[in-house]
Amino acid sequence: MSEVKTGDTVRIHYKGTLSDGAVFDSSEGREPLEFTVGAGQIIAGLDKALPGMSEGEEKSVTVPAAEAYGPVDPAAKHEVPRDKIPADIPLEIGTQLQVQTSTGQVMPVKVEEVSEDKVVLDANHPLAGQDLTFDIALISISKAA
Repeated sequence: MSEVKTGDTVRIHYKGTLSDGAVFDSSEGREPLEFTVGAGQIIAGLDKALPGMSEGEEKSVTVPAAEAYGPVDPAAKHEVPRDKIPADIPLEIGTQLQVQTSTGQVMPVKVEEVSEDKVVLDANHPLAGQDLTFDIALISISKAA
């Protein structure tokens, strides 16, 4: 039976959970996720778990934060003067917003703190700093040429 090697294109079904068991993503009800192993198309820790697997094989793998979305970066938290944010923008803690950087790039942020004079916006990935567990099922392998 054929085993996955770096450079192969694979199709997997997966369910991703947090340490408390909450599901953050799943391919259930969708087409399997297709990508090339080792090409950097998915998080590193999940990519590294696939070589050696065979079609039809299932396994669970825990990916440490460093091999997922990285640690929480304090530099990705930005204080903005409250009066610089339009009054019609909702500022409840946890609200997801999009801001435009000085280069014109749109970036998602989360409202982390609100006071009378400032708002703290967090641009870290929502899963930064968290270990992730994936239940994966290898559906198919297309060997690299």
